[in-house]
Amino acid sequence: MFEDLLPAVEQGILDAAGSIPVVFKGIERSFEKGNRQAGPSRHHYHELTYMRAGRAEFLIEGRSVVLERGGTIVIRPEKSHVVQITSGHADMLVLYFGFHQPGQSDIAPQTLENFISFANGLGTGQENEHESEPYLMIHGKYRQEISSLVERIMRESRDEGYGRDLMMQLLAMELLVTLSRGLRAEWEESLRVRHGKARELVRIARDYIADNHDRDISVADAAGYVFLSQGYFTRAFREETGMSPMTFLMQIRVEHACKLLEQEDIKVSGIAAQVGFSSPQRFNAAFRKYIGMTPMTFRRQIQARKSGEKID
Repeated sequence: MFEDLLPAVEQGILDAAGSIPVVFKGIERSFEKGNRQAGPSRHHYHELTYMRAGRAEFLIEGRSVVLERGGTIVIRPEKSHVVQITSGHADMLVLYFGFHQPGQSDIAPQTLENFISFANGLGTGQENEHESEPYLMIHGKYRQEISSLVERIMRESRDEGYGRDLMMQLLAMELLVTLSRGLRAEWEESLRVRHGKARELVRIARDYIADNHDRDISVADAAGYVFLSQGYFTRAFREETGMSPMTFLMQIRVEHACKLLEQEDIKVSGIAAQVGFSSPQRFNAAFRKYIGMTPMTFRRQIQARKSGEKID
């Protein structure tokens, strides 16, 4: 029974995330002042370092980054880096992780990379000076959660308990979700400073809503498209447009419905489905709210206007 359960849970991870997080190796490192790697490292996967104690300097693609006690840094794949200790003692945990997609022979770092690329501006279609950002730093409240998860992964990797591989996957999934939350929190905090960037994200989200108004999309879908929490996204959207994302979606659907109602060969019930309403009743209620009449009344007025008849 339990042997059948493990593959089922693993498949659940795959169905939910599209890929399975894999921790290839976890190691503990201790360095003294003056220690430095013999040469630069470069990997096909992500390298996460959590600093348990001390302070270390990372030279990543020629850029100097200092990591202190309690800090976490994620070095992106294929980025050359060297660690050196300039003072005292440093104790750190290092995890190497990626994403495995069944049917592919290579490890494809997609999920985290998608966020990084978008957050750096690549999702906007505009040229971006941070396109090659080689690392990410976690500074906020999620540091403690990340450190706890890294410690658990290390303990699990040393244990030979039943279901170890699955537990490693689950912990890796939790780690990546926590990383994403930490990154998004810092992303949103940076947007509060860079108001123009928030405006650009609202524009992207508006285009997404307009392009997908005929689908069963939600505010959460639009917020996720620009990697924002639903609460922050709703506030930013209202500040920029004067309306909520849902109000904007309803207006887009009703406006498109008005154009379709001019075509006499399309049934009103069919129009409801074409513009994204789950039922004719919801369509009628929304249409009456924004236009002030039912879709059928609106159609009759259009037909009367075209024929030159007097409209009561």
